[in-house]
Amino acid sequence: MPLYEHVFLARQDASTQQVEELTAQVTGIVEGLGGKITKTENWGVRSLTYRMNKNRKAHFVLLNIDAPSAAIAEIERQERISEDVIRYLSVRVDELEEGPSAMMRKADRDRERDDRGGGFRGERDGGGFRGDRGDRGDRGPPRRPRDEETAADEE
Repeated sequence: MPLYEHVFLARQDASTQQVEELTAQVTGIVEGLGGKITKTENWGVRSLTYRMNKNRKAHFVLLNIDAPSAAIAEIERQERISEDVIRYLSVRVDELEEGPSAMMRKADRDRERDDRGGGFRGERDGGGFRGDRGDRGDRGPPRRPRDEETAADEE
């Protein structure tokens, strides 16, 4: 059977339980038509690049599907009908990715960075807070404003 990666975006005001019900509905459709879902990842609520149907955020869900094309057509038909689904995308792939997706790996990296306490570059590099930037050294006498320079040149 063909392999698919399917992502759908649910409205931000939908509860986590409603998103899980949508996922269960998709799983039921796939299994009813002789396929199976090999992986389900809920990426949580994330900001959208631009507003979609008056939403600035959405619940993101990834499904790896091993099913006939009729199952994908039915999933997409149901998602078009659903008011909770903002967007969806199904892509046929040659093989399904094992382990966590790129989005989940990024979330893990971000979480590790936050655990280390890397708020800004000075802390991450071990430099600590530099305060008033005393590391710049003596820069010589202050420069005159541009108006004074031109007036002095004209005299």
